[in-house]
Amino acid sequence: MFVKAAERRNEIIKLLEATDQPVNATQLAELLSVSRQVIVGDIALIRAKGIEILATPRGYLSANAFKGEGSLFTGKIACQHSQAETVTELNIIVDNGGEVVDVQVEHPVYGTLTGELHIRSRHDVIDFMKKIASNEAAMLSSLTGGVHLHTLACKDEDTFLRIKKKLQEAGILYSG
Repeated sequence: MFVKAAERRNEIIKLLEATDQPVNATQLAELLSVSRQVIVGDIALIRAKGIEILATPRGYLSANAFKGEGSLFTGKIACQHSQAETVTELNIIVDNGGEVVDVQVEHPVYGTLTGELHIRSRHDVIDFMKKIASNEAAMLSSLTGGVHLHTLACKDEDTFLRIKKKLQEAGILYSG
């Protein structure tokens, strides 16, 4: 099936906007009968046109998939912990009704570095940790002695405050 590049990029946008689950480049490549590298290039061109596509550890998401969730409360938390405590941190957040939207660190040269995560469940936590291990990748927080910020999305402020309390009890919230 031969599809023109512009049509393929429009199809990618439609596919990503039709779901709130990440779709990885390999899946898109199979659906559109092209290579994974073609998809990566298409995503870059889509972004260059000003369409916001998020890259998460599990795949691509359309930023529009989250814009309809206006009832969500979002807030930021500052944390500090070892890599070994990451599972505890993430499980506390998802077990108490939160989504880890991203992670941010302050780099002395590059400024704020942000990694999109969109971790919503224990399954997502397991997938994230497997990806870190299989790629032998360092976490962003390794650049800052474990200090990092997370944006959390919750159904309401009470949920956010409960998560903060549980993280404080676990010794994970950064207190400076």
